[in-house]
Amino acid sequence: MIIKKTPYIVVILLLLAFANLSYAASDDTRYFVKSTSGWWKKSFGVRHNFDKGFTTDLSDKQLWIAKFFGVEVEPVKKLNVLPDLSQAPITSGKVQAQRIKPTEQVPWGVKTIYNEPLLSKSSGGLGVNVAVLDTGVLKTHPDLKNRIKVCKDFSGPVTIIDEKCDDKNGHGTHVAGIIAADGGSDGLGIYGMAPEANLFAYKVCSNNGTCWADDIAVALRMAVDDGANIVNLSLGSDNPSQLIVDATNYAVSKKVLVVAAAGNDGPYVGSIDYPGADANVVAVGAVDKDIQIPDWSSRGINSITEPYVVEEKDIEFAAPGINVESTWKNGGYAILSGTSMASPHVAGLAAKLWQKDALTPASAIREILHKLTTDLLPIGDDDNSGFGFPHL
Repeated sequence: MIIKKTPYIVVILLLLAFANLSYAASDDTRYFVKSTSGWWKKSFGVRHNFDKGFTTDLSDKQLWIAKFFGVEVEPVKKLNVLPDLSQAPITSGKVQAQRIKPTEQVPWGVKTIYNEPLLSKSSGGLGVNVAVLDTGVLKTHPDLKNRIKVCKDFSGPVTIIDEKCDDKNGHGTHVAGIIAADGGSDGLGIYGMAPEANLFAYKVCSNNGTCWADDIAVALRMAVDDGANIVNLSLGSDNPSQLIVDATNYAVSKKVLVVAAAGNDGPYVGSIDYPGADANVVAVGAVDKDIQIPDWSSRGINSITEPYVVEEKDIEFAAPGINVESTWKNGGYAILSGTSMASPHVAGLAAKLWQKDALTPASAIREILHKLTTDLLPIGDDDNSGFGFPHL
């Protein structure tokens, strides 16, 4: 006997009305609903629209209703900033020191990549737009306030809030400073890799460092549409999100360079995180002051893929990521370690050397970075550092 569902519509509508007020106890309530139906969008509410459906937060009852009507849903992936400051071990992420004034105005990582041990001030990046998708940025920080041109929050209950990118975590502010800190109006602050670059601050992660893939994907697309040339993603997870993969493909199609942290899960082969593991993304591992790879820096699978051709799960570079000093959420400075700190060094170097007149500037700068790279042991395109350590 075929049971008709139509008579139950009134009951279902009542359940939906109740379900909208009754959320599941779990924090993992974000789902991708594989439907473009306006009826389901109105019933469940929409956080973000995508070509093949929409994301929303669903209660247990709403999930039951979706299953009853045969609507396909899947959980939206969670990512974390790298390092997660609330859980990471001291060797790969805890804040090691906070200061009102920087220890030195040009941190060791910038000096090493510039290949100038006595460097007193960095330069470059004029007119280049670098988007930082992270925990936000302290836009009033003296060394960043003149660099920030766009500030948006994707992480809250309201989908997107303009002119708001508060950083209660500190991670995003630290990353932004590595890229483009300009020393402040008094010239007494810290200097990043490309202090003349413009920063687009997109808060896609909560204050505890967790980030939803749909927020990241929408922010990445918006960064491209806003005019970003380079995007830095110092965040990751073990598995890919199709929403982020699609957004990355969109960025690449618009000639935007995407740079990401490789992760802090080493020394195991194949421990690289996504989105860094995506072949369209520049994945960056960490080195210390002696240009040695720490055990915790994630590894790629370069040893089993074609040499010097970036494929999925390959690492591409290694850059300064240990005891890195940069701007902090209190208006001062802090020292952190992690591949999160390595990625913005490469993003900043790309901004400094950006080939704005090239037909495909993202591809052009990637080739230049390859040519500027010194091979690290083991010899060749290895799992630890890929092409090696890029520097001037």
